[in-house]
Amino acid sequence: MNKWLKPALFLIFIVFVCSVLSRVLTSGETLSEYAAHNPETAYAAPEVSAAPSASPTALSTAPPEASPSPTPSASPAPTFSPLAEESKDSVHYEDGFFYQPLTAAVTARITGLSYPVTESIAPALSLQAVNVVPDDAVLAISYDDLRYLNVLYYDFDGNVQAGELICHKGIAQDLVEIFYELYLNEYQIEKIRLVDEYGGDDTASMLDNNTSCFNYRVVDGTDSLSKHALGCAIDINPFYNPYVVFNKDGNGETYISPEGSEIYADRSKDFPYKIDESDLCYQLFKAHGFTWGGNWNSSKDYQHFQKVVN
Repeated sequence: MNKWLKPALFLIFIVFVCSVLSRVLTSGETLSEYAAHNPETAYAAPEVSAAPSASPTALSTAPPEASPSPTPSASPAPTFSPLAEESKDSVHYEDGFFYQPLTAAVTARITGLSYPVTESIAPALSLQAVNVVPDDAVLAISYDDLRYLNVLYYDFDGNVQAGELICHKGIAQDLVEIFYELYLNEYQIEKIRLVDEYGGDDTASMLDNNTSCFNYRVVDGTDSLSKHALGCAIDINPFYNPYVVFNKDGNGETYISPEGSEIYADRSKDFPYKIDESDLCYQLFKAHGFTWGGNWNSSKDYQHFQKVVN
């Protein structure tokens, strides 16, 4: 017992001395009181090393770096998928503007509608042919003479749309350049669809104010092939720019097509989508060597532009 008494008393003495020193050094404060009066020291976070921690679960006590404010910029231009895929033979003009030979899929879409089919082949088509010619007929144009175009345009609501046209290969470059300029200037066109979407019916296409080009048909009211049959003519916003024939059949009456567009035959009036010589559409087609139906004498075709190709 006496063997452990002296070490125990010495240990008690040491604890007492440390307690006294602690009270003196902290000005008589307990540890909890010192912490309350010096929080910046008592609760300070341990200093974090600049080197990254090797542990994947280590958490940094530094506040996250603030993300820089985004710099205002113009909204990116929308992208549009073409209505047909570009082929290896495509001529790419600008994004959304290209032309190419007719693919098998496009050929199937137009045969028996805008492109005629012979009597012996017509029954084999999956759809009812409306454009049928005799087996010995010699057509004025072949599939190889035609080109499929994809273009972009602004519709009447100011939205960008993808449109498609078929034309003669001799004016394909003209058309992509013209429609690209119209697009850059946000020139409004209501629709640009193949006339085949209307069963090859030009009147139905005009009534829907559809802009179209190739359609193997005769001139309205005649037996003569239209320039559309050669893919060398195009009609722009046709309902607002009608076809007018004066003194038709020699009876003094004026014929206006499509039906319902009579109000737009008076070109002295101002109205939207009117094509005249001050119009950008007219100026672009004129610059590319097209003639305008609005300049004809015995009739006026205000929607119509055509070009002679070699």
